Formats: sequence, C-alpha cells, structure tokens
Amino acid sequence: MIARQIETQLRKLAKMYPVVTITGPRQSGKTTLAKAVFPEHRYVSLENFDIRQMAQADPKGFLKSFPVPVIFDEIQRVPELLSYIQTIVDQDKSCGQYILTGSHQPLLNEGVTQSLAGRTGILRLLPLSITELRSAGIELERDQYLYQGFMPRLYDTELDAKNLYRDYFSTYVEKDLRLMLNVKDLNAFEMFIKMLVGRVGQLIKLSALSNDIGVSSQTLSQWLSVLEASFIIFRLPCYFENFGKRLVKSQKLYFTEPGLAAWLLGINSPEQISRDPLFGGLFENMVVVEALKHRLNSGEMPELYFMRDSQGLEADLVFRVNHDALIPIEIKGGMTWNKDFCKNLLKLQKISPKFDNGYVVYAGELTPEVDGIKFVNFKDTASVLS
Repeated sequence: MIARQIETQLRKLAKMYPVVTITGPRQSGKTTLAKAVFPEHRYVSLENFDIRQMAQADPKGFLKSFPVPVIFDEIQRVPELLSYIQTIVDQDKSCGQYILTGSHQPLLNEGVTQSLAGRTGILRLLPLSITELRSAGIELERDQYLYQGFMPRLYDTELDAKNLYRDYFSTYVEKDLRLMLNVKDLNAFEMFIKMLVGRVGQLIKLSALSNDIGVSSQTLSQWLSVLEASFIIFRLPCYFENFGKRLVKSQKLYFTEPGLAAWLLGINSPEQISRDPLFGGLFENMVVVEALKHRLNSGEMPELYFMRDSQGLEADLVFRVNHDALIPIEIKGGMTWNKDFCKNLLKLQKISPKFDNGYVVYAGELTPEVDGIKFVNFKDTASVLS
C-alpha cells in the first residue's frame, strides 16, 4: 500500500470523535486506508447483499452483532444505521469507535447532518497525489500521469489504465448513476458526460449544452449535481471581490480523476496526450486537482478559486491564504519557460495589494524567478500551497 498523506488527519480525528467518516470517489483507497490505520477494527462491507439485508431488516440487532470498534464500508447503502449509531455514541463517547466510508455524498451528508452532527470528523479522500507517488518512489513523466491517472489500483496491480476506466465508467457511471437519476435516455446522459470532458477547465454553460443535447438545462443541472456529489467532477468557484472591475461569477469544471477524462476523450496512449487539442485543459485539470488533494490531505478547506474579469484578465488558480492574501497561479503545460507566462500575474498585482507575487506552474525543469513570480514544476504543486 502506498502511504496516504491524509493518514495523519485520520488518526487525529479518531482521537477526537467517536465516529470518523471518510468520503471520496469509488476506488480512491478509502477501504484500504481504513483497514491499514485501524487493523484492530472489525471490517463490515455494506456492499455485501446479505449483510445489507440484515442491516436494513434489523438495524439495532445488526449493530449488536458487530460491536465496536468497527469499520462500516459504504455506509450510504444503509443510511438508517446512522441514527442508531448516534444513540450508541451518545451513551458511550469513547473516541474512534466507528470508522465509516462512503462514496455518494448526498445520501451520506443527509444522514451525517441529521444524526451525527458534532459526533463525527469528516475527511475526503481523493485518488493518489503526485506527492504520494513520489514518496513511494514512483515518478512518471507529464504525459504518463495524464494518461494513467491516479487510481490506486493502477499502482497496486498491472491493470491497464484503459481497461480500468472502461470498467469504471460502465459499472458505475453508466449503471449506478443512471439508476440514481432515473435516466431514461442513456445516450443523452453519455453524450452529456463526454461533452463535459470536452470543456475541462472552461466555464460551465448549461444552456449551450442543453441546445446540443436536447435536454433541458434543469435536467442537466441535476445530472451535474449528482456527478459532483459522486466525485466524478468538481466545480471550481470564481473568487469574487470588488476590485473595481466586473468579474465573471461562473464556475469552472474539472474531473476528479484526470485519467478518466483522458479516457473519455478517446486517448489510448501517453503519446497521444500532447497532440490532443484539449491537452492544455487536461494539464490544467491535473494541476488543479493536485492542489485540491494537498488541501484535503492536510485536513483543510480547499480555499481554491479562479479569477476572470470581463476584459479577459485571468488567474487559472487562486489560493486564499487568509483574508488579506491571495496567491495567483498561472498553469501552462509547456516544458519551456517563457517570461510572457507572467503577464496576467503582474497585472493582478496592480489590481489589488491582496495579490501576492504568485507562481507559474508548468512542465519544465527550470525554476527561474521573474519580477517576484516563481516558476515551479507541476510535480511540486503542493509546495506552492504549503
């Protein structure tokens, strides 16, 4: 098992709360992490049909059959257990009794909000980060990262990325999500997902997608929300503050797993990556999600944004350090540094003193500093936010 940075936060929360809840995409390593950190806990998978039936038929008796300490995997499958867990931990407030995992946020969030508020620490585990892979002695080139992605199974087995994402899409996105949404037109749903991947790193405009797909904007908004709640995509908000200019308030779209995005684009090898018309968006996606992983693995709120005004001045990523400091980041997929990469960042400094000098994150090895703006290789994205 590759060591996960979030382990420190997981151990910390288990000493503070009677329940710890680990959320995140399917196959991101939640179960492996929970078992590794809490080997003394009994493990119970609610994906198992017989066990799930037992839990649904008699929740109280079920919990007596599996006394603490225990790991309940995919707890959103039987959310009614949460109210019974609440009763137990209210009587015995010992920390670390229950470790819960879940991969579908709405069902889990609703149960946690209603039953376990104040009783559980919550962590979000995304697939492996570049930092975690490097710590394990695994270092790839830019296009290999983008093609292969970061699912732990790809590094624990000899499974080909193309096969993993094909199966992931067919078993989870096509079947599970379709059932959740009661999608009647599977072709329209698949078209929607593939059109989303063609807009990675761009502003979300559902009205335009609605016209292309022939499905109402309201329905597409619902589909998008479920894709986000299931950790397939995430939306990066625009940082909005009155800097004397009209700022765009839309959100930008990214895929939680860059490898899935590459597969959806029909990319079949690392060699195709740099030739793809959407290479820039794929690279930006990888850097943004790497920043997100670093923040979540540190137990912090993301505090990540982008900024764009009506005149086209933009920062691909803005990290809010505090109320008085913003770090703007320009993301470039090229391997050759160019002073012109700094232009937008220098203009931002003139808009507001809140903007720090900032960084250019790119694929090159040189790390010069130009007018206070530092060039950083994408593998060191986490250092920018540290």
